[in-house]
Amino acid sequence: MSTIKTTINTSSNEFNTNYEFNKKLVEAFRKKQEESRSKRNDKDLTRVKSQGKLLPRERISLLLDQGSPFLELSSLAACSAYNGEAPSASCVTGIGSIHGKDVLIIANDPTVKGGAWYPLTVKKIVRALDIAIENQLAVVHLCDSAGGFLPLQANLFADKDHAGRMFRNQCILSKLGVKQLAIVFGHCTAGGAYIPALSDYSIVVRGNGAIFLAGPPLVKAATGENVSAEELGGANLHSQISGTCDYAADSEEQAIELGREIVEYWSEGNKFIYPRQEISEPCYPPTELYGIIPNDIKKAYDSREVIARIVDASSFHEFQPDYGKTLICGYAHLWGFKIGIIANNGVIFNESALKGAHFIQLCDKNNTPLLFLQNITGFMVGKEYERRGITKDGAKFLMAQVGCSVPKITIMCHGSFGAGNYAMCGRAFDSRFIFAWPNHQIGIMGGEQAAKTLVEVKERQLKKKKEKINKKEMEKIYEDTLAGFNEQMTAYYSTSQIWDDGIIDPVDTRGCLGIVLTVISKSRLKDLGYGIMRF
Repeated sequence: MSTIKTTINTSSNEFNTNYEFNKKLVEAFRKKQEESRSKRNDKDLTRVKSQGKLLPRERISLLLDQGSPFLELSSLAACSAYNGEAPSASCVTGIGSIHGKDVLIIANDPTVKGGAWYPLTVKKIVRALDIAIENQLAVVHLCDSAGGFLPLQANLFADKDHAGRMFRNQCILSKLGVKQLAIVFGHCTAGGAYIPALSDYSIVVRGNGAIFLAGPPLVKAATGENVSAEELGGANLHSQISGTCDYAADSEEQAIELGREIVEYWSEGNKFIYPRQEISEPCYPPTELYGIIPNDIKKAYDSREVIARIVDASSFHEFQPDYGKTLICGYAHLWGFKIGIIANNGVIFNESALKGAHFIQLCDKNNTPLLFLQNITGFMVGKEYERRGITKDGAKFLMAQVGCSVPKITIMCHGSFGAGNYAMCGRAFDSRFIFAWPNHQIGIMGGEQAAKTLVEVKERQLKKKKEKINKKEMEKIYEDTLAGFNEQMTAYYSTSQIWDDGIIDPVDTRGCLGIVLTVISKSRLKDLGYGIMRF
């Protein structure tokens, strides 16, 4: 492979302007993330501490190997929902290491409504369990939840991807032989009671830990029976009589240490390992990414410059460099793992789509994971391109991307618009992991295009009815549409809705991908085959 030769002038005004713009975006992101992680009502913190409980991140810190990294997922979930009442969607999820074994952690946050599940809490937990299934990752549940947030029960209970999906996913994990441990620090109420019951191993903390399908108030209302939480579902009951739990611990620290002992003796099974070579750092500082990414979503950049700052030795073998030039395809190594990279350098033309489909098939046959670096305005439109079959060629790109069996990872580097989001492995197309940069914007189209389109449609309707066009009314339609799109296209709105697995600092991209590649390298491949491609 040849080393990418940068053409970036780090002394230019453009570079420095971009650098300052993106640095400020990252600083704002870091501040928002820290608030989501730690800013809580004093009353809630006092309540939790008075019960002798640790906070969720304190529990995670004790559980994981000292000094090992923790890749937190969706740290800003629900940041634009529920009037800010559910930071991080009232739970913490992520990937860490226990005795050198990769595990997925799901931890309820009792400082947020007693750890109650909001609709986005359920979505976040279901997504985490999907990741565990796809990558055959063992799961540790840190349970401390009041159950579903009843005022919003219609949005979290009955549908396919609502709360029942969590328990379904637990059953699938067990069916696959993927191990699960539940440590019960607080109440596991209603459906939450099934989390420890469906786990391979379960530990409950005496005093605070309890498991029951209905708490004392509901039991009283339903049966007239007066019973305490301890009598109904405490540690002694479930470890000595019902057998729902395997161990009882006298403190949270003891429960966590016991959990570590259990995980230590888990086998990792026979899993697929990708070939790995010695790791080499990029030739260029990752901080230069701040100056490479434009300060305007409508401005372009060369994706090779991004690749040069995340892959080993900045080495890249470009596939078909002189064909379909708006789509960059090629091979590299990252943290020693061989990967195929597909990155946008403009709108997708017919040749770009065909090149992408061809490259995906090559990676699939060579067991090479795919990394998509999204900055896409969509597929090229217009009479000429429809005549040449842009829709047909785009469909080939989609078919190859869905049909390949190798793991896929997506980084939302800049824009993600229209069907280009699908072709470049957006959320609907089963990327193993999707991360976004703070500058990222996503939408069915750009805000200006949407606003102009709606105004034009409205004007055509009025002309058809032979009604007078009111310019002020058209301006209002334009401004309202633009404002709505701009709000919903931001990285924060996207991550709040869990359309990705979290915002990351561009500088952290290489490290994040290294952890992810280590995880997916241990998962079996799925041979899906390909559907019909229209030639």
